[in-house]
Amino acid sequence: MNYHTLGHSDLSVSDIGFGTMSLPKNDKEAIYTLQKAMDSGINFFDTADLYEQGRIETVLGQAIKGRREDIIIATKGGNHWEEGQQGWYWDPSKAYIKEALKASLKRLHLDYVDLYQLHGGTIDDPIDETIEAFEELKQEGLIRWYGISSIRHNVIREYVKRSSIVSVMMQYSILDRRPEEEMLDFLAENQVSVIARGPIAKGILSDNGESKIPEKGYLDYSAADLKKLFFALKAQTNPTRKLEQTAIKYVLNHPAVATAIPGASRLSQLEDNIQTAHTEPLSQSEIEAIRSLAKASRYTEHRE
Repeated sequence: MNYHTLGHSDLSVSDIGFGTMSLPKNDKEAIYTLQKAMDSGINFFDTADLYEQGRIETVLGQAIKGRREDIIIATKGGNHWEEGQQGWYWDPSKAYIKEALKASLKRLHLDYVDLYQLHGGTIDDPIDETIEAFEELKQEGLIRWYGISSIRHNVIREYVKRSSIVSVMMQYSILDRRPEEEMLDFLAENQVSVIARGPIAKGILSDNGESKIPEKGYLDYSAADLKKLFFALKAQTNPTRKLEQTAIKYVLNHPAVATAIPGASRLSQLEDNIQTAHTEPLSQSEIEAIRSLAKASRYTEHRE
């Protein structure tokens, strides 16, 4: 397993992380899966208060008992919800950010989290107030560092300019190359790392991805486009790697990306993710072939 420094922080994260949103529904199985990941050298686990209304944080807290010093925990807040209630609303206020973090700590059974992230955001938010909340939580020792989860250019640029974020979580994959247009180089230049979510694109970029292709397509790909691209990628993928491993390696190729966080709802998926760390890196010819096959789309909204 390789490890990278997250932005300008002192956190060293495994390049293969663990996105916990799709954990097994059975708690015992979920805890076993998480601990299997820890045993493999994965040390970065990303969660959020919104995932199954807090259940995922609770399960993760149980899984890391006795292993806290070896693990980097990231969670997210900003979506206001109450236990037992349906629905949520966006609330980036200072009061709620601090309240949400303390509720997350209680579920995780932790005194602090390593990385706390704003779970969304718009340019119309009270950004300075939100930053103040993060800075106070840091001073209080309840978080070590903070970041945001966003694909919005205007929001990302404001946080880079006005705060000390160390990371931006964003969707990035062979099927969603939008971050390559401007964001990756910009963040690298400002010592802010990318946490790449969705590197396997809901399973489409896996060896059995043909069966995962939605009828309505994915982003600006039609179902027919996806099927054609799937077979083209399979044909040029190094035979020593599964397609999902090539997909993860692709997003890790850019120096801005500190970690990719594929999920794992089954142990076999986790084992494939773990094995990715031991597969050959992508050659320059592979990278060029992938880029010639996949669209280089761009963000059209939230730019100003």
